[in-house]
Amino acid sequence: MNLEMVMQELEALGKERTKKIYISNGAHEPLFGVATGAMKPIAKKIKINQTLAEELYATGNYDAMYFAGIIADPKAMTESDFDRWMDSAYFYMLSDYVVAVTLAEADIAQEVADKWIGSGEELRMSAGWSCYCWLLGNRQDFEFSESKIANMLETVKNTIHDSPERTKASMNNFLYTVGVSYLPLHEKALETAKEVGKIEVKRDKKKSSFLHAYESIQKEVDKGRIGFKRKYVRC
Repeated sequence: MNLEMVMQELEALGKERTKKIYISNGAHEPLFGVATGAMKPIAKKIKINQTLAEELYATGNYDAMYFAGIIADPKAMTESDFDRWMDSAYFYMLSDYVVAVTLAEADIAQEVADKWIGSGEELRMSAGWSCYCWLLGNRQDFEFSESKIANMLETVKNTIHDSPERTKASMNNFLYTVGVSYLPLHEKALETAKEVGKIEVKRDKKKSSFLHAYESIQKEVDKGRIGFKRKYVRC
């Protein structure tokens, strides 16, 4: 399948209601409004195709960019490729659910995510923290430096309340993910989340949302889900 064929298939799957939901979350034209689950049959036909993924991502169409993440070959992408994708990720559904997810399957994931976390740019920072969430929720605990993750928990504790809104949400998610999926620091994450308390995330034209990692981790403890790992990062 070539670019034109994929774009036609995506357009045919678009729904006005889904499009409105995406726009309310920050997407803008061009987009079709394709539910992510509806993309699976096309993805099965194409499998992995980095050249096509690059063409789709370059269209600037939200649905095409999302689909690019599904068929991309993360191991074929360099740091500058991920930076370039990040430059075009104009809202969190792209930065955290396309670029960060794709990066999480690359061997260079941690080093790139570390740079993004230190960038001072809201969406890059958000993608960096999100990437660690995808990593911790999927890879084995021994693949991470315990002291590094412990330092990251300290960073969250000291800076989360003053961080940009989207970064706050991803940092909160990091706290939760360490508490649930990274056994060596479960207790420390729980303790840190308790100290951090409730986080307010302000959103354009919407009510603020309040996040509380401590309560969320506690719910997973009650369900006996501590140590949970996802089988796959990408859908």
